Amino acid sequence: MRKPNMLNVNHRSYKLPTRPTVVVCVDGCEPDYLAQAVATGHMPWLKRALAEGTGIVADCVVPTFTNPNNLSIVTGAPPSVHGICGNYLFDVASGTEVMMNDPKWLRAPTLLAALADAGKKVCVITAKDKLRRLLGHKMKGICFSSEKSNDVSMEENGIADVLSIVGLPVPDVYSAALSEFVFAAGVKLMQRERPDVMYLSTTDYVQHKHAPGTEGANAFYSMMDGYLSQLDELGCVIALTADHGMNAKVAMDGQPDVIYLQDWFDAQLGAGVARVILPITDPYVVHHGALGSFATAYLPAGSDVGAVIASMKKIKGMEAVYSREEAAAHFELPADRIGDVVCVSERFTVIGTAASRHDLSGLDAPLRSHGGVSEQRVPLILNRKLPGLDMTRRFRNFDAFDLALNYAQ
Repeated sequence: MRKPNMLNVNHRSYKLPTRPTVVVCVDGCEPDYLAQAVATGHMPWLKRALAEGTGIVADCVVPTFTNPNNLSIVTGAPPSVHGICGNYLFDVASGTEVMMNDPKWLRAPTLLAALADAGKKVCVITAKDKLRRLLGHKMKGICFSSEKSNDVSMEENGIADVLSIVGLPVPDVYSAALSEFVFAAGVKLMQRERPDVMYLSTTDYVQHKHAPGTEGANAFYSMMDGYLSQLDELGCVIALTADHGMNAKVAMDGQPDVIYLQDWFDAQLGAGVARVILPITDPYVVHHGALGSFATAYLPAGSDVGAVIASMKKIKGMEAVYSREEAAAHFELPADRIGDVVCVSERFTVIGTAASRHDLSGLDAPLRSHGGVSEQRVPLILNRKLPGLDMTRRFRNFDAFDLALNYAQ
C-alpha cells in the first residue's frame, strides 16, 4: 500500500513535490564547462547556486550516450532495469539494426508517468524528437520537442500552438538554438501552467563543437544560466545534471583518432563474419560522424570469445574489452541487448565500423565525442541545501529526482 504523498517507482521511494520542481539534463555537460564558465563570470546564477545549494560530481551510465542516460534519470534506474542500452541496437529477433526510440524497448515505468498518475501536473520538453516518445511513455501531461515544436497537438502533446507561447521560431536541429528553445519554453510554461514537475533535456551540438572555456561554450552556458535564474526566481527547486561528459577525440595532428573495428574484424575473421554495432548512432551524426568510445560486436556461433577479447585488448587505443556477461554486470546493462563482446576506447580515441562507412566531411572542428568511461563524470547540482544526505555515497545522475524530491523540498 502506497504511503500518502509517496511514490514507489522501480524500487525507489519518492516524496510528492510540494513546490515546482525542475530537473534539467544538459546534454554533453562535462563538469569543466561549468567550472570555466563560472570562473570567467558567465554563470552568475550557478556560482550563487553552488555557494548556497549543493554541487556534486556524479557518475552517469556507461555507455555514456543520450538515450540510456535520459531514461535512467527519469526511471531512477540503470539500463539493466529500463532496457535502453544505447541510441541504436541490433535486434536479434528480427536480424535488423534499429533505433531505440520506440517505447516498445522500455522495460520499466518512468517516474514522470507515475507523478502524473498521482495527480501532479507534469511537463517534459526535449530538444530532439527522438527522446520524446520514450520520456513521455504513458505520461499524462505536456510533452514535446524543440525540433517538432511546430507540429504539436493537444491529443499528441498535451499542448497546442507552442511557437506562439514561446515566441521563438522552430530552431535548426544543428544549432544552439535547439537547446535555448527548451529553456525558453520551460520558463514560459512555468509562468503559464505552473507544472508541479518539469523535465528539460537539451542537445549536445555545442559541446561536440566547442571545448570548455571557449567563446562558443561560454556563450551557451551564459544563455542557460539566464533561464535557470528565471526558474529560480519563480520559486522552483532545480536539479541540474548531464547525460554524459565530452572529450576531444583526436591524435596529435588534430585528426580523429579512430579504431575502425569492423575493418579489424574483417581482417581477423573474414569479411562480414562479425557485426559491429555503434550505440551512439542516431539520425543526427553530422557533428560526430557516428563515432563514439563504446561499441559492441556479435560473433559467429562457436567463436572463441576469450581469444577474440585477448586480441582486441592489444588494439592501440582500446581501454577495456569485456564479454557479454562481464559487460552486463560491470555496466548494469541488459545482457540480451548487447553483443558477445563490448569494448571501450581510451579518452582521446573513438571506435568506428569500417572507414568507408563514416562520412567525416561534416566535421568543421576537431572531433569531440563521448561514449566511454572517460565521459562518465557529470555534474549533479541543486539550488538547495540537502539536509540529512549522506555525502559519502556514490552519486549517479539518475539520483537527480531522489535528491530533488526527497531532500530539496
